[in-house]
Amino acid sequence: MMFWLRVLAVAQVALLVRRHLALLEADERSRLARLVAQSKGRPRTNLSADERAEMLRLVQKLEPGGFARGTWGAARGRARGKP
Repeated sequence: MMFWLRVLAVAQVALLVRRHLALLEADERSRLARLVAQSKGRPRTNLSADERAEMLRLVQKLEPGGFARGTWGAARGRARGKP
């Protein structure tokens, strides 16, 4: 039973990710991916100030607060045994 609850939670998060990524145009998704790769996990040293500002603008378009609430809801439902 717990296995399927985990599968369901992962599926819910995957759909949520897809929904939020759809908020960006294809070129914006590509640009964000390039900036993330270029940063190598260290945006302060590997990106210019303009590139960091661009990355922030793109991430804000993804509505991170809504994403966090959605993942929290999925995790809470799973912990309570709800699909």
